[in-house]
Amino acid sequence: MSSEPPSYEFLDKKKTSEMLKMFHGERTGWVRVGEKKYFFPYKYTEQGAGFYKFKARPSDTWVLSYPRSGTTWTQELVWLLSNNLDFDTANEKYLAERFPFLEFSMFNHPEVTKELLKINEGDPEKVKLCLEVAKPGFEVLEALPSPRFIKSHFPFSLLPGILDADCKIIYVARNPKDVAVSWYHLNRAFVTQGYQGDFPQFWEYFKNDLTPWSPYWKHLKEAWSHRHHPNMLFIFYEEMYNDLPNAVLKVANFLGKSYSSEQIARLADHLNIKNFQKNKCINSSELVECKIVEKDSFVRKGQSGRWKDTFTPELEADADKWIEENLKDTDIEFPYLNNNYQ
Repeated sequence: MSSEPPSYEFLDKKKTSEMLKMFHGERTGWVRVGEKKYFFPYKYTEQGAGFYKFKARPSDTWVLSYPRSGTTWTQELVWLLSNNLDFDTANEKYLAERFPFLEFSMFNHPEVTKELLKINEGDPEKVKLCLEVAKPGFEVLEALPSPRFIKSHFPFSLLPGILDADCKIIYVARNPKDVAVSWYHLNRAFVTQGYQGDFPQFWEYFKNDLTPWSPYWKHLKEAWSHRHHPNMLFIFYEEMYNDLPNAVLKVANFLGKSYSSEQIARLADHLNIKNFQKNKCINSSELVECKIVEKDSFVRKGQSGRWKDTFTPELEADADKWIEENLKDTDIEFPYLNNNYQ
């Protein structure tokens, strides 16, 4: 890993002008970062070095993913397994406090933060939260005692050498069609993204590496290349969805934890998507109250294969071709890819 942060280049003016009309949460523009051209809002130019030089600790546990790949589900699973199934704390303390999101501050444009402060003026707690989510995650996490639990969507090449720091790392991946649909809905729901268009247009942005943390395939392949590292577990969302108890055991074994079948069953029930949706400590209810995100949009249906409700036959054919091209010369296989959903 280089000691210097990766270089970046600005998105061209024509595309920037077009996208600023579509993504109202960004007011300045975007950059492409590093050799693989990862896509981020302008604020990366101010905070990127801080993220890249953030000091990982051997006691850290990280959950990594491309957005909307089952990250929240995996975070809750990992936190509970690591904390002796402390359901009381999990049901009282927001997941964002227990498991901070390293780089969310990059998506809080100063103008949007001002608008949120105006909306929430008169309520000190909501004002405080609006300011907190805009604070660089590396500053928040540096102040926390160990052991820390950290969420990030950064690819390995933009992270602070966590494989060499003896951290525990769980990377979760998901069928890109389901990712695209879920990512579309979230970009519409969060004011920090503020997407105004329809899904076909969003698909073009996603496919052409013009949504944050893209390129999807380079992100995935970076993680896949490290899957045999002793400090890393690579797991698919579809594994969890189709056989949650077995996935729980897989993660528990990786974390060096052992629980009874009764405890595993209780954990699986806690993680059931219907319970997940109603859990205020998991479903970003605090962000909903501050008008940062729409109600009932952060934890959605959680089903595998729901992309079929959104893709037209033409888009499906386009996606299949895109997936086939990007899986050439790899041994990546998405489990249950062709399963019908309930």
